[in-house]
Amino acid sequence: MRRLMLLRHAKTENDAPSGKDRDRRLDDRGRLDAAEIGGWIARHPPHPDAVLVSPAVRSHQTWDIVWDAIKSTAAAPNLEFVPELYGADPSALLQAIRSVASDDPRRLLLVGHNPGMHELAFGLTGGGNAKARAALADNLPTSGLAVIDFDIDDWRDVSFRGGRLELFVSPKLLKAASGG
Repeated sequence: MRRLMLLRHAKTENDAPSGKDRDRRLDDRGRLDAAEIGGWIARHPPHPDAVLVSPAVRSHQTWDIVWDAIKSTAAAPNLEFVPELYGADPSALLQAIRSVASDDPRRLLLVGHNPGMHELAFGLTGGGNAKARAALADNLPTSGLAVIDFDIDDWRDVSFRGGRLELFVSPKLLKAASGG
């Protein structure tokens, strides 16, 4: 069994001072949302053994905030910043996932960007939680987290429609569930 967690970076400023998309930073809401998702992850183990993060500033910041929320409840995962995750399509993201096979983590977290992350999340799920699939169908929002389980022993065997969407959570869904 392998668990894949796909986390879209948190909400960002519209433009970076440098004018470069890769340099866009989290805005105030993004920092709060990343902390909320990090807190949720901390309360819902198992935690990731390995984390692959896009090189964009907003992805680094999202992971840093999430890690700060979970580090008291989790062992430090193997962390890698992967240039190929920036702007990646589903096929490139799938290659990044398969690349961790030699390290063989049981639970892998990717922190990246849409549209690739949303397309990958939806494309990998051949079944699972119907309510979560319906919520994920339209979008993987900022700070959205899709958790997909695969009945495999090797990350190289991850395939489209081969996973079960176990859950989909976002700050908006968490607020709605708490009545906020």
